[in-house]
Amino acid sequence: MVDESVIAALAGVSVTTSLPFLLYGAWIMIDAETVSWNVLMRHLRYIVAGLVLTTVPIVGWMIPRVLEQLTGMAILHAFFGVQAYALLAFALTGIVRIFQAKRNADAYEDLDVDIDEIHEDMGHWRKRLRAGVAGFMLLWLCAWVTGLYRLYTLHLASMI
Repeated sequence: MVDESVIAALAGVSVTTSLPFLLYGAWIMIDAETVSWNVLMRHLRYIVAGLVLTTVPIVGWMIPRVLEQLTGMAILHAFFGVQAYALLAFALTGIVRIFQAKRNADAYEDLDVDIDEIHEDMGHWRKRLRAGVAGFMLLWLCAWVTGLYRLYTLHLASMI
């Protein structure tokens, strides 16, 4: 049986490794002058990798143990994490609509299309997407910092 501290460290490494994927995936969209289908797919490859590196340890290791460790810091860590994923779900409600509208208008193939002209609600969907993604990253960082603190105090401080 593997020691719980080793599993905790591996979960921490996995979640920490996801940060560059999430940031680079966001940078791809920020840096692109026009978002073609290829740019979108490249962006999604990085974002999905980052989300997998974060979500697998959460679902497979952290959630099953949270009720055993009901301390103030555990609750704070879980609160930040749940709120981050709630804002990610909020962002997805915008991106799904944007994706549908752009797909219906062939805006991924015809790069001369002004996406604000595709649908009258495009501005609203884009604001929803930005707010959700910004909130997700801010709360993800809060959850990450509290998670690193918990990793150190519960598992690593006793080793030193």
